Amino acid sequence: MSEPTAFLLAMLAIYTLPWLLWRAAGQRSWLPLVVVQIVGGVLAGPAVLGAVFPDAHGALFTPGVLGALGGIASWAVMLFVFVAGLELDLPDAWANRRDTATTAGLALIVPLLIGAATAALVMRDSVWMGVGAARWQFLLGVGLACAVTALPILLLFLERLGILRSPLGQRILRYASLDDLIVWALLAVILVDAEMLGRQAEFATLFALATIAARRLFARANERDRIPLALMWLLVVALGADWAGLHYMVGAFLAGSVLDSDWFGIPVIDEWRDRILTLLMPVFFLSTGLRTRWEMGGMDVIGVALALLAAIVVGKRFGVLLAARILGWAKGEARLIGWLLQTKALIMIIFANIMLDRGVISPTAFTALLLAAVLSTMLAMPMAQRAIAARDADKG
Repeated sequence: MSEPTAFLLAMLAIYTLPWLLWRAAGQRSWLPLVVVQIVGGVLAGPAVLGAVFPDAHGALFTPGVLGALGGIASWAVMLFVFVAGLELDLPDAWANRRDTATTAGLALIVPLLIGAATAALVMRDSVWMGVGAARWQFLLGVGLACAVTALPILLLFLERLGILRSPLGQRILRYASLDDLIVWALLAVILVDAEMLGRQAEFATLFALATIAARRLFARANERDRIPLALMWLLVVALGADWAGLHYMVGAFLAGSVLDSDWFGIPVIDEWRDRILTLLMPVFFLSTGLRTRWEMGGMDVIGVALALLAAIVVGKRFGVLLAARILGWAKGEARLIGWLLQTKALIMIIFANIMLDRGVISPTAFTALLLAAVLSTMLAMPMAQRAIAARDADKG
């Protein structure tokens, strides 16, 4: 089989099989297409398809095909993370700073601590930690992965529930946005390399100066020029972050977070996110699946994934419940918000990819985090629907 043929067959499988499965499942609200695509990527990886049909798997996913898919996946996730950064609304968070800081802080700190403690208890074997990683990096990284919320998936769920543009929906977005900003900042701390501190300090200084210039440029540019300028800005910052020893995805998020969404418009950003999810991200999901390995952890991977899932659910819900008690929320809001903030898929998987690339976690730990992310996201929608039904019944 020639490499172009193998590449086209791989692309056909990527875009066809998950969609058919999703349609066959009736497009369930608790099973968004992105989750089916992630699971499909796992099934197509060496853990399942490669184990059952090793010859066919090797013939389809040749080194050349994997290289081509990897390039598309890297560009897809850079664009996706950049848009996630654009979706941060820091001025709105500042205007409601007491509510936002209290809720986002507790919704971050509690699952982070519980996740790190869980990792310390169930991931004692060296098979879980990346080669050369310090223990504090590993524990903090796993804790942060348990605390992150997938803002783009949260937007999708809020839209399906009909509360995206409501005051409650905007509050939830504020909490998730601030949490994600802090998580990405702490990830940069984890990735700091003592041997590259000079470069990283230089990058931080240059990025601050470049941000001032970029904001002036975007403010003055006309609408037609802002999109190509945004792509140039994204690539420059990603290259700078990678040069400094940080991951290029950290640079992509930073590049988006310092720009104002008003310069592009919410409808345009929504369209970008939808197009990236439809056209490019399925390739990233397959690439993620191809990195999923079970052989080193066996059934322990599932046990650790379930332990991490428990830490995620308990941590987010307890953190939000504490915020509700402090701030005096209406009855039922803590339950609804606590479940919606469980949306982990995509951002948690991207986060785990970065830690795997930088040697903070092992492939086995990556697999456990991926499973926990998928399960958490699948729980979010049905439990949120129950919370809304219970709240409406109380009001009635």
